[in-house]
Amino acid sequence: MTLFTTPILSAIFRWFAKAALFFSGWHVEGTLPLLPKFVIVGAPHTSNWDFLLMLALGLVLRANLHFMGKAELFRSPLGAFFRWCGGIPVERSKSTGLVEQMVKRFQTSDQFILAIAPEGTRERVAQWKSGFYHIAQGAGVPIVAVFVDAEHKVIGLGKEFPLSGEAETDVENIRLFYSQYRGICAK
Repeated sequence: MTLFTTPILSAIFRWFAKAALFFSGWHVEGTLPLLPKFVIVGAPHTSNWDFLLMLALGLVLRANLHFMGKAELFRSPLGAFFRWCGGIPVERSKSTGLVEQMVKRFQTSDQFILAIAPEGTRERVAQWKSGFYHIAQGAGVPIVAVFVDAEHKVIGLGKEFPLSGEAETDVENIRLFYSQYRGICAK
């Protein structure tokens, strides 16, 4: 059970998320696609605040989101909290078949939404990591763009990107979509 599916608590946290977004001047745009499974690409990922905004988005839209996080986070005293928020621990220091693990998770789930920051870090990068694409392609699910627009204080769902199989072209089209947005700590 996650934060998004805990009876009573999810409704309370949804109310708090709406109130926190309202009082901080942020608002949500868009709606969830009517799909049982997809990969959310969240960008630009420039701040730890992005995590809280993604939780708020999930609560407001009633989406049972999952995300991957470095295993160290889950070994800390907050590990149980991160799991409850939909976190899946991953070992980043070694190649562990991460794509295959996530594809299997999609295949064995009736509903599964995986949120990934393609930068792989909170720093500005020239090249995105391609795991999000390979997970979506392997699972046969589309990619849905979620954006943070710090300039206008909007977090929202953008468009759905079905995959053509041409990874470079698809990723470039997704990156092009994000070129219009500036993250919280983007320069």
